[in-house]
Amino acid sequence: MSVPSFGVGTFRLTGQTVIDSVRSALELGYRAVDTAQIYGNEADVGQAIAESGVERAELFVTTKIWTDNYARNTLVPSLRESLTKLRTDYVDLTLIHWPAPGNGVELVEYMTALAEAKALGLTRQIGISNFNIELTRQAIAAVGKDEIATNQIELSPYLQSHALTAFLKEQRITVTSYMTLAYGKILKDPVLAQIADKHQATVAQVALAWALQLGYAVIPSSTRRENLASNLLARDLRLDADDMTRIALLERNGREVNPEGLAPVWD
Repeated sequence: MSVPSFGVGTFRLTGQTVIDSVRSALELGYRAVDTAQIYGNEADVGQAIAESGVERAELFVTTKIWTDNYARNTLVPSLRESLTKLRTDYVDLTLIHWPAPGNGVELVEYMTALAEAKALGLTRQIGISNFNIELTRQAIAAVGKDEIATNQIELSPYLQSHALTAFLKEQRITVTSYMTLAYGKILKDPVLAQIADKHQATVAQVALAWALQLGYAVIPSSTRRENLASNLLARDLRLDADDMTRIALLERNGREVNPEGLAPVWD
């Protein structure tokens, strides 16, 4: 199993905005696209992909199952609906979007249903999102460590989650970083600005390069073509040991996303 290290995210983008963003990303060379049922944009993403002219086999498409569809009798039908919207016979990766403890569906039930979706050929790989260490352990117990391709979690220079990322690395589960720019808050950080100046790069490129050098996959989004193009350049930016040490010191548990009833108790 493998997860591309660089993709385009679509959170909070809908309608023509997301169509244009995905179309631009694909034209620029992105080949991984991340969406979710709750984003309400799967049909728009599907349209952008269909109109791009890029062969389906060249793409890596990720979607996420929403909490309303976790029950064993609803998860697979909901994924089939997602496939229809995305205009594809399969997705490359399907994630459980939030652990949603106490929502009435046990973890073993939705993880087993997700594994069934893979067995049916609806998704090539499966994984989790926003799971803490204990819930990741439970997911491993439910379907097996080798079945979990990634845990997609919020990470940024302000939220580094050392215990969780170390555990995932130990389990050989890919870490996918979302909100790597912390809703843009890091763009004004003076330390990151100094590092960016040193490398003649942007702060966004520095943050993305930081995540990539730690072995994480990243899925930044943008409505602007120039930003999508600029973000891609982070793949070629090499930060030195001093840069990485300075960024490590920016940790402040700066979590941006923590919805009550959906999020776990964080490690």
